[in-house]
Amino acid sequence: MIALIKYNGGNVSSVQNALSRLNIESIVTDDPELILKADKVIFPGVGEASSTMKVLKEKGLDTLIPSLKQPVLGICLGMQLMCGNNEEGNVRGMGIFDVDVKRFPPEDLVPHMGWNTLSDLKSPLFSGIEETNDVYFVHSYYCGLGDSTVAVCDYILPFSAALQKDNFFAVQFHPEKSGMAGSSILNNFIKL
Repeated sequence: MIALIKYNGGNVSSVQNALSRLNIESIVTDDPELILKADKVIFPGVGEASSTMKVLKEKGLDTLIPSLKQPVLGICLGMQLMCGNNEEGNVRGMGIFDVDVKRFPPEDLVPHMGWNTLSDLKSPLFSGIEETNDVYFVHSYYCGLGDSTVAVCDYILPFSAALQKDNFFAVQFHPEKSGMAGSSILNNFIKL
């Protein structure tokens, strides 16, 4: 069973639809028992960091997620909330990844929205993915580079497009909106 974490954030249904297109069944839940029993967990996200962390804390998900032992995939805001300090709302994330989240400097259009390429791919998530494949981004805040960085994107400055540490994986882009490359990345995660 694949559990999609429910926390009143956006894009949960689009991730579930992307999994359905791959013939992968999933449930949307905030029930700790179901999340603990799941084979894989996906933590999708579209929204604002401080209000989302407040909801996660109210539901006890802020301590549950870092304790999970099965493969976990954070997407967009889900990735950012798995990191340390976050400039959006000046909130502390779950600290799974030792990188901070900062706002892009206003040297170009913000948010970073649209298709962009990845480089320095170093994770089984990217099996069969070429650095020439584009993925879809929508974000005003970025995760810095660190020891857990397994893919880099460059927009205004280089940032972590993907992170991996132990059983935790995270991507800044939206695989559910990234065509065939995104479908392959989701499928690679399910096969872990």
